[in-house]
Amino acid sequence: MKQELIAVSSYEGEGYVPMIDFESWRVAILNYCEELEVQNLKTMQKHDESDEVFVLLSGNCTLFTGGNGEQIGEIDMISMVPKKLYNVKKGVFHTHTLDREGSVLIVENQNTCDENSPTRDMTEEQIEVLKTLFCK
Repeated sequence: MKQELIAVSSYEGEGYVPMIDFESWRVAILNYCEELEVQNLKTMQKHDESDEVFVLLSGNCTLFTGGNGEQIGEIDMISMVPKKLYNVKKGVFHTHTLDREGSVLIVENQNTCDENSPTRDMTEEQIEVLKTLFCK
């Protein structure tokens, strides 16, 4: 196949990396990294200008939400299932934890960045709720 017709790429490293940017959208990969182990989660982020879609490719990933206010609210979670699409709506605080085999495909606006995606620290109580939900 000619490269000018189809570009093939993959990522096996740790953490988040954008793979394809085109016009207004981006496709990225998020793989396991120590920073996202459940005991290390201390913050949540929201995107003010974009929904964000997650698709579990391999391993396990748990997605946590924290409401859609100016500060993190009620913590909830869902264990992702392979091949299902999880669309975190614009303005919803969220974070995730992956096991060592975990790999997630992410689709978001290309302009998603720190300037339009505020991060907030979770309180000690919120961190405990998150850990308790995860351990159930």
